[in-house]
Amino acid sequence: MKILSAVLALLVMVGAHAQPNIVILFADDLGYGDLGSYGHPYIRTPNLDQLAAEGQRWTDFYAPAPVCSPSRGALLTGKLPNRTGLYGRQVAVLFPNDTEGMPAAELTMAEALSSVGYATGIIGKWHLGDAPDKLPTRHGFDYWYGVPYSNDMDWTDEPDFDEVRRMQARGEGAQLGARMQGRMNKWLNPKQSYWSPPVLRSERAATGYRDEVVQRPAVQKELTQNYTAEAVAFIERHHEQPFLLYVPYSMPHTPIFRSDAFVDTSLAGRYGDVIEELDWSVGAIVERLRMLGIADNTLVVFTSDNGPWLWMQTHGGSAGLLNNGKGTTFEGGMRVPGVFWWPGKIAPGVVSGVGSALDLFATALSLAGADYSAGTDAYDLSDVLLSGAPSPREEIYYYRAGELRAMRYGRFKLSLVSEGAYGMPPARTVHEKPVLYDLQVDPAERYDVASAHPQVVADLLRRLATHRAGLQEKPPLFDARLARVQLDTAAKED
Repeated sequence: MKILSAVLALLVMVGAHAQPNIVILFADDLGYGDLGSYGHPYIRTPNLDQLAAEGQRWTDFYAPAPVCSPSRGALLTGKLPNRTGLYGRQVAVLFPNDTEGMPAAELTMAEALSSVGYATGIIGKWHLGDAPDKLPTRHGFDYWYGVPYSNDMDWTDEPDFDEVRRMQARGEGAQLGARMQGRMNKWLNPKQSYWSPPVLRSERAATGYRDEVVQRPAVQKELTQNYTAEAVAFIERHHEQPFLLYVPYSMPHTPIFRSDAFVDTSLAGRYGDVIEELDWSVGAIVERLRMLGIADNTLVVFTSDNGPWLWMQTHGGSAGLLNNGKGTTFEGGMRVPGVFWWPGKIAPGVVSGVGSALDLFATALSLAGADYSAGTDAYDLSDVLLSGAPSPREEIYYYRAGELRAMRYGRFKLSLVSEGAYGMPPARTVHEKPVLYDLQVDPAERYDVASAHPQVVADLLRRLATHRAGLQEKPPLFDARLARVQLDTAAKED
Protein backbone atom coordinates (compact mmCIF):
# COMPACT_ATOMS: atom_id res chain seq x y z
CA MET A 1 0.00 0.00 0.00
CA LYS A 2 2.85 2.39 0.88
CA ILE A 3 4.54 1.58 -2.46
CA LEU A 4 1.31 2.31 -4.35
CA SER A 5 0.91 5.62 -2.50
CA ALA A 6 4.49 6.56 -3.35
CA VAL A 7 3.94 5.75 -7.03
CA LEU A 8 0.74 7.82 -7.11
CA ALA A 9 2.53 10.72 -5.42
CA LEU A 10 5.31 10.50 -8.02
CA LEU A 11 2.78 10.51 -10.85
CA VAL A 12 1.11 13.60 -9.38
CA MET A 13 4.50 15.33 -9.18
CA VAL A 14 5.35 14.44 -12.78
CA GLY A 15 1.91 15.62 -13.92
CA ALA A 16 2.21 18.84 -11.97
CA HIS A 17 5.58 19.68 -13.47
CA ALA A 18 4.18 19.01 -16.94
CA GLN A 19 1.67 21.80 -16.42
CA PRO A 20 3.12 25.03 -17.81
CA ASN A 21 3.35 28.25 -15.87
CA ILE A 22 1.17 31.02 -17.31
CA VAL A 23 2.36 34.65 -17.19
CA ILE A 24 0.00 37.30 -18.59
CA LEU A 25 1.45 40.81 -18.85
CA PHE A 26 -1.39 43.25 -19.46
CA ALA A 27 -0.70 46.89 -20.28
CA ASP A 28 -3.31 49.61 -19.71
CA ASP A 29 -4.24 51.78 -22.73
CA LEU A 30 -1.18 50.73 -24.75
CA GLY A 31 -1.80 51.20 -28.47
CA TYR A 32 -1.24 48.90 -31.43
CA GLY A 33 1.61 51.09 -32.65
CA ASP A 34 3.45 51.64 -29.35
CA LEU A 35 6.09 48.88 -29.59
CA GLY A 36 9.13 48.68 -31.83
CA SER A 37 7.99 45.31 -33.17
CA TYR A 38 4.65 46.87 -34.13
CA GLY A 39 6.22 49.78 -35.96
CA HIS A 40 6.96 52.62 -33.55
CA PRO A 41 10.02 54.47 -34.87
CA TYR A 42 11.21 56.01 -31.58
CA ILE A 43 10.00 53.97 -28.57
CA ARG A 44 12.66 51.37 -27.81
CA THR A 45 11.24 48.05 -26.60
CA PRO A 46 14.11 45.56 -27.01
CA ASN A 47 12.78 43.01 -24.52
CA LEU A 48 9.32 42.84 -26.01
CA ASP A 49 10.77 42.88 -29.51
CA GLN A 50 12.94 39.91 -28.58
CA LEU A 51 9.92 38.00 -27.26
CA ALA A 52 8.10 38.80 -30.50
CA ALA A 53 11.06 37.63 -32.59
CA GLU A 54 11.54 34.42 -30.60
CA GLY A 55 7.81 33.66 -30.29
CA GLN A 56 4.63 34.61 -32.12
CA ARG A 57 3.63 38.16 -32.94
CA TRP A 58 -0.07 38.35 -33.74
CA THR A 59 -1.15 41.06 -36.17
CA ASP A 60 -4.91 40.66 -35.60
CA PHE A 61 -5.24 40.29 -31.83
CA TYR A 62 -8.13 42.00 -30.06
CA ALA A 63 -9.10 43.24 -26.63
CA PRO A 64 -12.60 42.06 -25.69
CA ALA A 65 -13.82 45.64 -25.11
CA PRO A 66 -12.57 49.18 -25.87
CA VAL A 67 -12.46 50.20 -22.18
CA CYS A 68 -10.94 48.86 -19.01
CA SER A 69 -13.26 47.00 -16.62
CA PRO A 70 -15.25 45.09 -19.28
CA SER A 71 -12.02 44.03 -21.00
CA ARG A 72 -10.46 42.73 -17.78
CA GLY A 73 -13.58 40.86 -16.78
CA ALA A 74 -13.70 39.19 -20.19
CA LEU A 75 -10.06 38.11 -20.03
CA LEU A 76 -10.56 36.44 -16.65
CA THR A 77 -13.88 34.73 -17.48
CA GLY A 78 -13.53 34.02 -21.19
CA LYS A 79 -16.96 35.61 -21.68
CA LEU A 80 -18.13 38.73 -23.47
CA PRO A 81 -19.08 41.46 -20.99
CA ASN A 82 -22.77 41.33 -21.89
CA ARG A 83 -22.82 37.68 -20.86
CA THR A 84 -21.50 38.37 -17.33
CA GLY A 85 -22.99 41.81 -16.62
CA LEU A 86 -19.50 43.33 -16.36
CA TYR A 87 -20.35 46.39 -18.44
CA GLY A 88 -22.47 49.53 -18.34
CA ARG A 89 -24.69 51.25 -20.85
CA GLN A 90 -24.28 54.60 -19.09
CA VAL A 91 -21.29 54.03 -16.79
CA ALA A 92 -18.30 52.74 -18.74
CA VAL A 93 -16.19 51.28 -15.91
CA LEU A 94 -16.27 50.66 -12.17
CA PHE A 95 -15.47 53.55 -9.82
CA PRO A 96 -14.20 53.60 -6.22
CA ASN A 97 -16.56 52.55 -3.44
CA ASP A 98 -18.89 50.63 -5.73
CA THR A 99 -20.77 47.61 -4.44
CA GLU A 100 -20.60 45.82 -7.81
CA GLY A 101 -17.77 43.88 -9.39
CA MET A 102 -16.83 40.37 -10.42
CA PRO A 103 -19.93 38.21 -9.84
CA ALA A 104 -19.44 35.32 -7.43
CA ALA A 105 -21.15 32.98 -9.90
CA GLU A 106 -18.53 33.52 -12.61
CA LEU A 107 -15.66 31.05 -12.88
CA THR A 108 -12.39 32.94 -13.27
CA MET A 109 -9.18 31.74 -14.85
CA ALA A 110 -7.59 31.87 -11.39
CA GLU A 111 -10.30 29.69 -9.84
CA ALA A 112 -10.09 27.14 -12.64
CA LEU A 113 -6.29 26.89 -12.49
CA SER A 114 -6.32 26.83 -8.71
CA SER A 115 -8.53 23.73 -8.89
CA VAL A 116 -5.82 21.84 -10.79
CA GLY A 117 -2.94 22.73 -8.49
CA TYR A 118 -1.77 26.18 -9.59
CA ALA A 119 -0.55 28.95 -7.33
CA THR A 120 -2.27 32.12 -8.50
CA GLY A 121 -1.10 35.70 -8.17
CA ILE A 122 -2.13 39.10 -9.49
CA ILE A 123 0.32 42.00 -9.33
CA GLY A 124 -1.15 45.31 -10.44
CA LYS A 125 -4.46 46.93 -11.28
CA TRP A 126 -7.64 44.92 -10.62
CA HIS A 127 -10.55 47.24 -11.55
CA LEU A 128 -13.28 44.63 -11.08
CA GLY A 129 -14.63 45.87 -7.77
CA ASP A 130 -13.07 47.30 -4.59
CA ALA A 131 -15.66 46.02 -2.08
CA PRO A 132 -14.19 43.26 0.11
CA ASP A 133 -16.16 40.46 -1.57
CA LYS A 134 -15.06 41.66 -5.02
CA LEU A 135 -11.30 41.65 -4.43
CA PRO A 136 -9.20 39.22 -6.51
CA THR A 137 -8.46 36.93 -3.56
CA ARG A 138 -12.22 36.25 -3.38
CA HIS A 139 -12.14 35.11 -7.01
CA GLY A 140 -9.38 32.53 -7.14
CA PHE A 141 -6.17 34.46 -6.60
CA ASP A 142 -3.97 33.42 -3.69
CA TYR A 143 -2.11 36.74 -3.60
CA TRP A 144 -2.65 40.28 -4.78
CA TYR A 145 -0.51 43.39 -4.59
CA GLY A 146 -1.67 46.47 -6.47
CA VAL A 147 -4.24 49.22 -6.94
CA PRO A 148 -7.96 48.44 -7.00
CA TYR A 149 -8.83 50.69 -9.97
CA SER A 150 -7.35 53.20 -12.41
CA ASN A 151 -4.57 55.43 -11.18
CA ASP A 152 -6.51 58.60 -12.07
CA MET A 153 -9.32 57.78 -9.65
CA ASP A 154 -9.41 59.08 -6.08
CA TRP A 155 -8.74 62.70 -6.99
CA THR A 156 -7.66 64.68 -3.94
CA ASP A 157 -9.33 67.97 -4.86
CA GLU A 158 -11.85 67.14 -7.58
CA PRO A 159 -15.45 65.92 -7.27
CA ASP A 160 -15.79 62.14 -7.16
CA PHE A 161 -18.05 60.09 -9.42
CA ASP A 162 -21.15 60.55 -7.25
CA GLU A 163 -20.67 64.31 -6.92
CA VAL A 164 -20.19 64.67 -10.70
CA ARG A 165 -23.53 62.95 -11.22
CA ARG A 166 -25.17 65.17 -8.62
CA MET A 167 -23.79 68.27 -10.36
CA GLN A 168 -25.25 67.03 -13.62
CA ALA A 169 -28.61 66.44 -11.94
CA ARG A 170 -28.55 69.96 -10.50
CA GLY A 171 -27.91 71.47 -13.93
CA GLU A 172 -24.42 72.70 -13.05
CA GLY A 173 -23.03 72.00 -16.53
CA ALA A 174 -20.86 75.13 -16.75
CA GLN A 175 -19.19 74.50 -13.42
CA LEU A 176 -18.66 70.87 -14.27
CA GLY A 177 -17.15 71.77 -17.65
CA ALA A 178 -14.64 74.06 -15.95
CA ARG A 179 -13.68 71.30 -13.52
CA MET A 180 -13.17 68.86 -16.38
CA GLN A 181 -10.88 71.31 -18.17
CA GLY A 182 -8.92 71.68 -14.96
CA ARG A 183 -8.60 67.91 -14.81
CA MET A 184 -7.13 67.84 -18.30
CA ASN A 185 -4.43 70.26 -17.22
CA LYS A 186 -3.62 68.01 -14.27
CA TRP A 187 -3.55 64.86 -16.40
CA LEU A 188 -1.08 66.49 -18.77
CA ASN A 189 1.03 68.00 -15.97
CA PRO A 190 0.70 65.27 -13.35
CA LYS A 191 1.81 65.65 -9.76
CA GLN A 192 1.76 63.00 -7.07
CA SER A 193 -0.50 65.16 -4.89
CA TYR A 194 -3.41 65.18 -7.35
CA TRP A 195 -4.50 61.57 -6.70
CA SER A 196 -4.80 59.26 -3.72
CA PRO A 197 -5.39 55.66 -4.87
CA PRO A 198 -4.26 52.99 -2.40
CA VAL A 199 -1.84 50.13 -2.89
CA LEU A 200 -3.35 47.02 -1.31
CA ARG A 201 -2.04 43.61 -0.39
CA SER A 202 -4.41 40.69 0.03
CA GLU A 203 -3.73 37.02 0.71
CA ARG A 204 -5.86 33.95 1.07
CA ALA A 205 -5.26 32.20 4.37
CA ALA A 206 -6.55 29.06 6.04
CA THR A 207 -8.74 31.19 8.31
CA GLY A 208 -9.99 33.58 5.62
CA TYR A 209 -8.26 36.61 4.11
CA ARG A 210 -5.57 39.04 5.15
CA ASP A 211 -6.09 42.47 3.60
CA GLU A 212 -3.95 45.54 4.25
CA VAL A 213 -3.35 49.00 2.85
CA VAL A 214 0.34 49.07 2.00
CA GLN A 215 0.48 52.67 0.86
CA ARG A 216 -1.91 55.57 0.42
CA PRO A 217 -1.53 57.46 -1.70
CA ALA A 218 0.31 55.20 -4.09
CA VAL A 219 3.64 56.69 -5.12
CA GLN A 220 2.86 56.54 -8.79
CA LYS A 221 6.37 56.89 -10.15
CA GLU A 222 7.24 53.70 -8.22
CA LEU A 223 4.32 51.57 -9.43
CA THR A 224 6.03 49.83 -12.35
CA GLN A 225 9.18 49.18 -10.30
CA ASN A 226 7.17 47.84 -7.36
CA TYR A 227 4.97 45.65 -9.54
CA THR A 228 8.10 44.18 -11.10
CA ALA A 229 9.69 43.41 -7.73
CA GLU A 230 6.47 41.79 -6.50
CA ALA A 231 6.11 39.75 -9.70
CA VAL A 232 9.68 38.48 -9.42
CA ALA A 233 9.15 37.62 -5.74
CA PHE A 234 5.99 35.68 -6.58
CA ILE A 235 7.88 33.65 -9.20
CA GLU A 236 10.65 32.92 -6.72
CA ARG A 237 8.14 31.72 -4.09
CA HIS A 238 6.27 29.44 -6.47
CA HIS A 239 8.73 28.29 -9.13
CA GLU A 240 8.65 24.70 -7.88
CA GLN A 241 4.94 24.34 -8.66
CA PRO A 242 2.81 25.46 -11.61
CA PHE A 243 1.64 29.06 -11.27
CA LEU A 244 -0.53 31.70 -12.90
CA LEU A 245 0.96 35.19 -12.69
CA TYR A 246 -1.28 37.97 -13.98
CA VAL A 247 0.45 41.37 -14.14
CA PRO A 248 -2.02 44.11 -15.14
CA TYR A 249 0.19 47.21 -15.18
CA SER A 250 -1.22 50.61 -14.25
CA MET A 251 0.67 52.28 -17.08
CA PRO A 252 0.40 53.85 -19.59
CA HIS A 253 -3.06 54.91 -18.36
CA THR A 254 -2.91 58.59 -17.54
CA PRO A 255 -1.58 60.16 -15.40
CA ILE A 256 1.63 58.68 -16.75
CA PHE A 257 4.47 58.36 -14.27
CA ARG A 258 7.88 56.73 -14.58
CA SER A 259 10.65 56.16 -12.08
CA ASP A 260 13.62 58.52 -11.83
CA ALA A 261 15.79 56.07 -13.77
CA PHE A 262 13.57 56.45 -16.85
CA VAL A 263 13.00 60.21 -16.88
CA ASP A 264 13.92 61.69 -20.28
CA THR A 265 15.45 58.44 -21.55
CA SER A 266 13.19 58.04 -24.60
CA LEU A 267 13.18 59.88 -27.90
CA ALA A 268 9.38 59.74 -27.67
CA GLY A 269 9.04 61.98 -24.62
CA ARG A 270 7.32 61.21 -21.34
CA TYR A 271 5.01 58.61 -22.90
CA GLY A 272 8.00 56.88 -24.46
CA ASP A 273 9.75 56.82 -21.08
CA VAL A 274 6.75 55.02 -19.59
CA ILE A 275 6.62 52.37 -22.32
CA GLU A 276 10.36 51.80 -22.13
CA GLU A 277 10.05 51.22 -18.38
CA LEU A 278 7.30 48.66 -19.05
CA ASP A 279 9.67 46.98 -21.48
CA TRP A 280 12.35 46.91 -18.78
CA SER A 281 9.83 45.28 -16.44
CA VAL A 282 9.01 42.56 -18.98
CA GLY A 283 12.74 41.92 -19.39
CA ALA A 284 13.26 41.62 -15.62
CA ILE A 285 10.40 39.13 -15.25
CA VAL A 286 11.57 37.00 -18.19
CA GLU A 287 15.16 37.07 -16.94
CA ARG A 288 14.04 35.67 -13.58
CA LEU A 289 12.24 32.83 -15.39
CA ARG A 290 15.49 32.06 -17.20
CA MET A 291 17.62 32.26 -14.05
CA LEU A 292 15.33 29.82 -12.23
CA GLY A 293 15.43 27.41 -15.16
CA ILE A 294 11.69 27.48 -15.79
CA ALA A 295 11.45 29.59 -18.96
CA ASP A 296 11.00 26.49 -21.12
CA ASN A 297 7.94 25.53 -19.08
CA THR A 298 6.36 28.99 -19.07
CA LEU A 299 3.98 30.63 -21.53
CA VAL A 300 4.39 34.41 -21.47
CA VAL A 301 1.74 36.60 -23.09
CA PHE A 302 1.89 40.37 -23.54
CA THR A 303 -1.11 42.41 -24.66
CA SER A 304 -3.22 45.47 -23.74
CA ASP A 305 -6.72 46.01 -22.33
CA ASN A 306 -7.76 48.35 -25.16
CA GLY A 307 -6.32 50.85 -27.61
CA PRO A 308 -4.63 54.20 -26.89
CA TRP A 309 -6.41 57.06 -25.13
CA LEU A 310 -6.10 59.58 -27.96
CA TRP A 311 -7.95 62.26 -26.00
CA MET A 312 -4.84 62.49 -23.81
CA GLN A 313 -2.83 63.95 -26.68
CA THR A 314 0.92 63.34 -26.24
CA HIS A 315 0.23 61.49 -22.97
CA GLY A 316 -1.70 58.86 -24.92
CA GLY A 317 -0.28 56.30 -27.31
CA SER A 318 -0.64 55.44 -30.96
CA ALA A 319 -2.77 52.96 -32.85
CA GLY A 320 -0.27 53.03 -35.73
CA LEU A 321 -2.01 52.67 -39.08
CA LEU A 322 -5.32 51.73 -37.40
CA ASN A 323 -8.32 54.04 -37.10
CA ASN A 324 -9.13 55.87 -33.83
CA GLY A 325 -8.51 54.57 -30.31
CA LYS A 326 -9.80 53.76 -26.82
CA GLY A 327 -13.53 53.89 -26.26
CA THR A 328 -14.39 53.17 -29.89
CA THR A 329 -15.15 50.07 -31.92
CA PHE A 330 -12.86 51.16 -34.70
CA GLU A 331 -9.79 48.95 -35.10
CA GLY A 332 -7.64 51.32 -33.06
CA GLY A 333 -9.95 50.92 -30.08
CA MET A 334 -9.76 47.15 -29.84
CA ARG A 335 -6.93 45.71 -31.96
CA VAL A 336 -3.83 45.55 -29.76
CA PRO A 337 -0.39 43.94 -29.67
CA GLY A 338 -0.43 40.21 -28.94
CA VAL A 339 2.92 38.55 -28.22
CA PHE A 340 3.23 34.87 -27.18
CA TRP A 341 6.58 33.44 -26.02
CA TRP A 342 7.45 29.94 -24.84
CA PRO A 343 11.03 28.87 -25.67
CA GLY A 344 11.27 25.43 -27.21
CA LYS A 345 7.48 25.21 -27.62
CA ILE A 346 6.42 28.19 -29.75
CA ALA A 347 8.27 28.48 -33.06
CA PRO A 348 9.12 32.04 -34.15
CA GLY A 349 6.59 33.51 -36.54
CA VAL A 350 4.00 36.13 -37.37
CA VAL A 351 0.36 35.06 -37.03
CA SER A 352 -2.25 36.93 -39.05
CA GLY A 353 -5.18 34.82 -37.90
CA VAL A 354 -7.72 36.39 -35.58
CA GLY A 355 -7.30 36.07 -31.81
CA SER A 356 -8.67 37.71 -28.69
CA ALA A 357 -7.72 38.13 -25.05
CA LEU A 358 -10.94 36.19 -24.43
CA ASP A 359 -9.05 33.18 -25.76
CA LEU A 360 -6.42 33.31 -23.03
CA PHE A 361 -8.99 31.73 -20.71
CA ALA A 362 -9.53 28.64 -22.86
CA THR A 363 -5.87 28.41 -23.86
CA ALA A 364 -4.53 28.56 -20.30
CA LEU A 365 -7.05 26.04 -19.02
CA SER A 366 -6.42 23.67 -21.91
CA LEU A 367 -2.65 23.72 -21.38
CA ALA A 368 -3.15 23.16 -17.64
CA GLY A 369 -5.52 20.25 -18.12
CA ALA A 370 -8.56 22.06 -16.69
CA ASP A 371 -12.08 22.05 -18.15
CA TYR A 372 -13.08 25.21 -20.03
CA SER A 373 -16.08 24.05 -22.04
CA ALA A 374 -18.94 25.59 -20.06
CA GLY A 375 -20.50 28.44 -21.97
CA THR A 376 -17.59 30.74 -22.75
CA ASP A 377 -16.81 32.86 -25.78
CA ALA A 378 -13.17 31.71 -25.72
CA TYR A 379 -11.24 29.60 -28.21
CA ASP A 380 -8.31 27.36 -27.36
CA LEU A 381 -5.29 28.76 -29.25
CA SER A 382 -2.84 26.10 -28.07
CA ASP A 383 -2.64 24.38 -31.48
CA VAL A 384 -1.77 27.70 -33.09
CA LEU A 385 0.94 28.30 -30.52
CA LEU A 386 2.43 24.82 -30.42
CA SER A 387 2.04 23.55 -33.99
CA GLY A 388 1.32 26.58 -36.15
CA ALA A 389 -2.26 25.49 -36.92
CA PRO A 390 -4.72 28.10 -38.23
CA SER A 391 -6.54 30.07 -35.56
CA PRO A 392 -9.90 28.52 -34.64
CA ARG A 393 -11.34 32.01 -34.19
CA GLU A 394 -12.79 33.71 -37.24
CA GLU A 395 -15.09 36.29 -35.67
CA ILE A 396 -14.83 39.33 -33.42
CA TYR A 397 -17.83 41.10 -31.91
CA TYR A 398 -17.26 44.78 -31.21
CA TYR A 399 -19.33 45.94 -28.24
CA ARG A 400 -19.29 49.39 -26.68
CA ALA A 401 -21.52 50.28 -23.72
CA GLY A 402 -23.44 47.04 -24.21
CA GLU A 403 -24.26 47.87 -27.83
CA LEU A 404 -23.10 45.56 -30.62
CA ARG A 405 -21.63 48.01 -33.11
CA ALA A 406 -19.63 45.86 -35.51
CA MET A 407 -18.58 42.34 -36.37
CA ARG A 408 -15.53 40.88 -38.05
CA TYR A 409 -15.62 37.53 -39.81
CA GLY A 410 -12.46 36.46 -41.57
CA ARG A 411 -11.00 39.42 -43.44
CA PHE A 412 -14.21 41.48 -43.49
CA LYS A 413 -15.63 43.82 -40.87
CA LEU A 414 -19.24 44.97 -40.91
CA SER A 415 -19.93 48.24 -39.08
CA LEU A 416 -23.44 49.08 -37.88
CA VAL A 417 -22.63 52.10 -35.70
CA SER A 418 -19.68 54.51 -35.91
CA GLU A 419 -18.83 56.87 -33.08
CA GLY A 420 -15.83 58.58 -31.59
CA ALA A 421 -15.19 58.71 -27.86
CA TYR A 422 -14.58 61.36 -25.19
CA GLY A 423 -16.08 64.11 -27.35
CA MET A 424 -13.81 63.37 -30.30
CA PRO A 425 -15.08 62.76 -33.86
CA PRO A 426 -16.78 61.16 -35.62
CA ALA A 427 -20.26 61.94 -34.37
CA ARG A 428 -22.48 58.96 -33.68
CA THR A 429 -23.87 57.49 -36.90
CA VAL A 430 -26.21 54.52 -37.08
CA HIS A 431 -25.61 53.34 -40.64
CA GLU A 432 -28.76 52.93 -42.71
CA LYS A 433 -26.80 50.48 -44.80
CA PRO A 434 -24.02 48.66 -42.95
CA VAL A 435 -20.48 49.65 -43.91
CA LEU A 436 -18.09 46.89 -44.96
CA TYR A 437 -14.30 47.00 -44.71
CA ASP A 438 -11.79 44.52 -46.10
CA LEU A 439 -9.28 44.66 -43.26
CA GLN A 440 -6.55 42.78 -45.07
CA VAL A 441 -6.20 45.49 -47.70
CA ASP A 442 -7.63 48.35 -45.63
CA PRO A 443 -6.78 47.96 -41.93
CA ALA A 444 -7.31 51.72 -41.49
CA GLU A 445 -11.02 51.37 -42.37
CA ARG A 446 -11.06 54.00 -45.10
CA TYR A 447 -13.04 52.38 -47.91
CA ASP A 448 -16.57 51.00 -47.79
CA VAL A 449 -16.72 47.95 -50.07
CA ALA A 450 -20.28 46.87 -49.22
CA SER A 451 -21.59 47.48 -52.74
CA ALA A 452 -18.89 45.23 -54.19
CA HIS A 453 -19.63 42.39 -51.75
CA PRO A 454 -23.39 42.16 -51.15
CA GLN A 455 -23.18 38.44 -50.36
CA VAL A 456 -20.58 39.09 -47.68
CA VAL A 457 -22.82 41.76 -46.12
CA ALA A 458 -25.77 39.36 -46.13
CA ASP A 459 -23.67 36.59 -44.60
CA LEU A 460 -22.36 38.80 -41.79
CA LEU A 461 -25.85 40.09 -41.03
CA ARG A 462 -27.03 36.48 -40.69
CA ARG A 463 -24.15 35.71 -38.36
CA LEU A 464 -24.93 38.79 -36.28
CA ALA A 465 -28.54 37.72 -35.94
CA THR A 466 -27.48 34.23 -34.85
CA HIS A 467 -25.07 35.71 -32.29
CA ARG A 468 -27.70 38.02 -30.85
CA ALA A 469 -30.23 35.21 -30.61
CA GLY A 470 -27.77 33.01 -28.74
CA LEU A 471 -26.46 35.63 -26.31
CA GLN A 472 -28.03 35.32 -22.88
CA GLU A 473 -27.44 38.89 -21.80
CA LYS A 474 -27.27 39.96 -18.17
CA PRO A 475 -28.19 43.46 -16.91
CA PRO A 476 -25.34 46.01 -16.81
CA LEU A 477 -23.85 45.90 -13.33
CA PHE A 478 -21.98 49.19 -13.66
CA ASP A 479 -25.19 51.20 -14.13
CA ALA A 480 -26.50 50.18 -10.69
CA ARG A 481 -24.35 53.00 -9.32
CA LEU A 482 -26.60 55.57 -11.02
CA ALA A 483 -29.72 54.41 -9.23
CA ARG A 484 -27.97 54.73 -5.88
CA VAL A 485 -26.75 58.25 -6.70
CA GLN A 486 -30.22 59.29 -7.87
CA LEU A 487 -31.81 57.93 -4.70
CA ASP A 488 -29.22 59.73 -2.61
CA THR A 489 -29.81 62.99 -4.50
CA ALA A 490 -33.57 62.71 -4.08
CA ALA A 491 -33.21 62.06 -0.35
CA LYS A 492 -31.05 65.15 0.08
CA GLU A 493 -33.51 67.31 -1.86
CA ASP A 494 -36.38 66.07 0.32
